[in-house]
Amino acid sequence: MRRPLAATALAALLLGLTALSPGGTAAADPGQRALAVAADAYWTADRMAAALPAEAVRRAAAGPSAPGSPGTPDARKAPVPPSHPFDGLPQVGTFFWTDGQGQGRFCGGTVVRSPYRNLVVSAAHCLRRPDPKRRLSFVPQYHDGLKPHGVFPVEAIYIDQRYYDLGTDGGARWDYTVVRLGDRSDGIPVERVTGGFDLAFHPGYRHADVRLIGYPGNSDAKYPKPLDCRSATRRYTSTDPKAPGDFLEIPCAGYVGGTSGGPFLIRSGTGGYRLIGVIGGYHTGGDTPDVSYSSYFTEDLLDLYVDAVHGEPPAG
Repeated sequence: MRRPLAATALAALLLGLTALSPGGTAAADPGQRALAVAADAYWTADRMAAALPAEAVRRAAAGPSAPGSPGTPDARKAPVPPSHPFDGLPQVGTFFWTDGQGQGRFCGGTVVRSPYRNLVVSAAHCLRRPDPKRRLSFVPQYHDGLKPHGVFPVEAIYIDQRYYDLGTDGGARWDYTVVRLGDRSDGIPVERVTGGFDLAFHPGYRHADVRLIGYPGNSDAKYPKPLDCRSATRRYTSTDPKAPGDFLEIPCAGYVGGTSGGPFLIRSGTGGYRLIGVIGGYHTGGDTPDVSYSSYFTEDLLDLYVDAVHGEPPAG
């Protein structure tokens, strides 16, 4: 993998390669189009509803913890902001796939701006496992069993080599992935359909107004909706020697298993959103449904982004 780039390289990359972006008017590869058609046909409302979270469900919130410890929103003892179901955002969606036993699995992801309009950022722990991932596809704004923007097959998964080598705890600082998508069956790339959010590097830890979105792994409804919450983030330095690092921490109620990969969003100067984190990192996102974590976005994520843009071979 190439050496880390300065964060300003992202803007230059976007400006320099936008002119090379495909028009997105027709599928150039009949094989790719056939793959997209098959993925769309397979992921019916019932199959998506029957999918299980990529990882084990977070345990239910236990009794009170010591102030400032994992599972405690923070030392101020502020109330945990509630979450509520909604119909989602076009840029935020769900990866679906079937594992080696044919069981459907899922994890969240967010479309980010890129020159070829085909990149999604998620949590590495969702997609790290070597188990077969058949029919791996992305469904933007999935809700209520619907696929309002179609289905996009996955072409490549970019995860930091250290995360593969150290595992979900030892490599918790690198619990993020950049995923390159194929076009929809009509030849249109995902960002042309949904738009994308800016990807922030070294965004800082303290933010007063962060929007957290995640897809829960259980619901009273047959076809669940994503959860939405607004809260503040702070810096959490791990006290677990098996999972070292500094992480974004956010209190939001009800983020059970399945919400992994969901975005931490802040407002950008242009009125849209910037992606500053994804649910994951410390203990793959947290030990209780009411406090979530993200790995901190650095040049290591930018490296993955650049590799995905240029079609470099992923680590493994």
